[in-house]
Amino acid sequence: MNEETTMARPGLDPELRAFLAGLPLMSGLDPQTLAELRKLPSTPVDSIVHGHAADHREITTPVPLSIFTPVRTGDTPVPCVYWVHGGGMVMGDRFSQIDIPMDWLDLFGAVVVSVEYRLAPEATGTTPVEDCYRGLLWVAEHAAELGVDPGRVIVAGVSAGGGLAAGLTLMARDRGGPSIAAQVLICPMLDHRNVTASSRQYSGGPGVWTREMNEFGWRSLIGRGEVSGYMSPAIADDLSGLPATYVDAGTAEVFRDEDVAFAGRIWAAGGQAELHIWAGGCHGFDALCPEARISVAARRTRNDWLARVLRASSGAVR
Repeated sequence: MNEETTMARPGLDPELRAFLAGLPLMSGLDPQTLAELRKLPSTPVDSIVHGHAADHREITTPVPLSIFTPVRTGDTPVPCVYWVHGGGMVMGDRFSQIDIPMDWLDLFGAVVVSVEYRLAPEATGTTPVEDCYRGLLWVAEHAAELGVDPGRVIVAGVSAGGGLAAGLTLMARDRGGPSIAAQVLICPMLDHRNVTASSRQYSGGPGVWTREMNEFGWRSLIGRGEVSGYMSPAIADDLSGLPATYVDAGTAEVFRDEDVAFAGRIWAAGGQAELHIWAGGCHGFDALCPEARISVAARRTRNDWLARVLRASSGAVR
C-alpha cells in the first residue's frame, strides 16, 4: 500500500455512511465509464416542477437555459438564482442537483435560471465558464422580461458548478458586469493542482468523488492548454472585489482544504465570506442524501445566510 491509501482521514457521518453503503461507488473515472454514466437519464422536468408553484420554459440563447418562475401576483421584481450544475466538468446537465435552487424559489420567490454549459473533454479550457458567462449576460439583459431585480442576482453552483460559479464571478468582476449580489459555492471544485491533504486522504479507494476522479476531470478540462484563474479559481491572482460569498463542504471529502483556502484568501483580500465545513460530510452530501440530519442542518444554515444577503441587497424586507 502507498502512503495515500494508509493516511488517516475524518470519518463519515453515520447516516451518510449507511446511505453510501448502498451505492455503487467508484475509485476512478475513464472514458468508457464516463460514456456509460452519460447514458443515465436526466431528471424529468415534471418531477422538478412538481410540488412547486412554478412555471417552466426553455430558452436557447447562445447557450440553453431552463427558467423556473414562481407563480406570483404583482409585478415587484424578485431575486434570481443563476444555477451551475455539478458533474466534475465532464457530466451532468442543467437539471442536476436543481432541487437546491428550487428550494430558494419557494423560500424567496426567486426566479431560477439553470445553464447548460458544454462539458469536457469535448469542450476544454475556458469554454464551460464562458458558456456560463454568456448565459448570465442574457439574464442581465432580460431582467425586466424575467421580472428579476438586477441588484439581487445570485450565482450558485455545486461541485464543478461551484468552481465554475467562482470563475464566472471573477470573470464578471474583471469584465465590468453583470452585477452579482452574492455567490454560493457548494463543495466547489476550485483547484486543478490536487495537492492538498484532503485530496491525498480521499485517494486509493471508492468514494463519491476521489482524487483519481478529480484528476480525470481536470485533465479532461485542461487538455493540452494552459490553466487560468477562471478555470481553476484557486490560482487566481486577485480575489478582491468579490460579492458576498458562501462556501461549504464536508470534512470527509477531496475539496475540503482547497475550499477552506479559498475562503481564507477572500478574507485576506478584504472580502466577506462565510465558511462552513460539516463534520462527517462527504462530497455533495446534502444533494445526495437531503434527508440526513447533517444535510438538513447544512441547507438550513445556507438558506439563513442567503435570506440575510437578499434582505441586505433589497434594502428592505420583501
